Amino acid sequence: MMHLRTRLSRRAFVVGTVAAAVSVAEGTAPRESKPAATAPLTGLSACDAVQSMVRGELTAERYAGALLAQCESQRALNAFITLEPERVLEHARACDLERRSGAKLGPLFGLPIPVKDSVNTRDYPTTGGTPALRHFRPAQDAPLVASLKGAGAIVLGKTNLHELSFGWTTNNLAFGAVHNPYDDKRIPGGSSGGTGAAIAARLAPLGVAEDTEGSIRVPAAFCGIAGFRPTTRRYSTRGCVPISSLFDQVGPLARTVRDLALFDSVAAGDSSALAAKPLRGVRLGVVRDYWFVDLHPEVEKIAGDALARLRDAGAVLVEGTIPGLAHLIDLTTDPVQNHDVRPELARYLKEYGAGLSVEELVARASPDIREVFRTDVMPGGVNVVSEAAYAAARDQYLPALRQLFQEYFSRTQVAAIVFPATLVPPPLIGEETTLTAGGGRSLPFEVAVARNIAPGSTAGLPGLVLPAGLSSQGLPVAVEFDAPAASDRDLLALGLSLERALGPIAAPKGIS
Repeated sequence: MMHLRTRLSRRAFVVGTVAAAVSVAEGTAPRESKPAATAPLTGLSACDAVQSMVRGELTAERYAGALLAQCESQRALNAFITLEPERVLEHARACDLERRSGAKLGPLFGLPIPVKDSVNTRDYPTTGGTPALRHFRPAQDAPLVASLKGAGAIVLGKTNLHELSFGWTTNNLAFGAVHNPYDDKRIPGGSSGGTGAAIAARLAPLGVAEDTEGSIRVPAAFCGIAGFRPTTRRYSTRGCVPISSLFDQVGPLARTVRDLALFDSVAAGDSSALAAKPLRGVRLGVVRDYWFVDLHPEVEKIAGDALARLRDAGAVLVEGTIPGLAHLIDLTTDPVQNHDVRPELARYLKEYGAGLSVEELVARASPDIREVFRTDVMPGGVNVVSEAAYAAARDQYLPALRQLFQEYFSRTQVAAIVFPATLVPPPLIGEETTLTAGGGRSLPFEVAVARNIAPGSTAGLPGLVLPAGLSSQGLPVAVEFDAPAASDRDLLALGLSLERALGPIAAPKGIS
């Protein structure tokens, strides 16, 4: 971390003056349009930034410089594990040369994208947020990263995360806690907290995250941004530090649904047109006896107001139940992850040449991660999942859960289920045992943060998180929309209208 911070400090002046220097260099830089010249470049959406660069109204080098200057100014958030400004600017200059040569430009042309540090990158270490992999450099990019780069994107850097993605706080004891841009004393969510904080703080408009049980959606909720967890296996998760291939799924964090859809079109190879679907007559499911129980009073109010806005926009709220949902989640979500993480980590370490075993990895992990692996994952642990229990979870209960959702969607004909993404607003850093929810009741941290997001990822459904409002303390609260499996583009198209109906929330104070 000291080496990284020293490097950033040396580059602060250069990065901060790129915007002024590039526009007059050699008389070849294009004239910029009024939007690029007058609006803060860091506030541009990914779609708008790419369009400006493709049209020659904004150079890739100037845009990268603006984002890097923002990274420097918000360095205290600790969003990145690895950030190399010189490398980013070099790639941006190459993009500008490519455009001037008349080459065909990709849909992500010139866009710097932060990548969660559990996704393999050839040019940067992939640490998984754990000490034993601090210097691990994979030989190749993960297929997802290769797709993004092939579409013209630049890797902005590698973002901080909850160690080994095994938690929701991103209070990483090895690389330092990530701070929420809305309140630096609070968590950004996890495990993709670095990417979430980066997008909320305008360090980039679009970033790579990864979600096994909420690791895209919790940071989206707590950082006041948009998050999309696609149907499981819609994008390749090869080359990603794993937990369980049954649940693992990479996906995007952004500030607009349009940017999520841009990412999806590249990652899924799906360039079909996406038009907003009007909300009038759209059926949205509301299941109160699971997703609306024990809500913090402010979450309950903001979620209720969000439902009212959706109804006012013409959506039809369909009240109902999903009997047996909680029981099936108990039998599948944690047992599958705790069983799969050890053998799948072993395969990852061997396949990508990390040069150490799972036992060595865990032995060098931070104390909190080492302890949970000792009790829940490694042989001999008191909570280790037996092979019989795992087989039942995989072969009996998980198919039953998927069938339960299929029957619900078929019976109700809802386009999506809507609910509060978490039971509470963002907790304080270190507040990781119990949290106060509805009626002053104390709930385990994992229940308050993860209960609502667990069903969607366990069943493999696409899920879209959108900000719904700010609490009285100025903290983001979000709602999630889970849709039938494989309806990803339909959900994103619907999301364009949902986003409009819900309305924007204010940016973090001091960030524009």
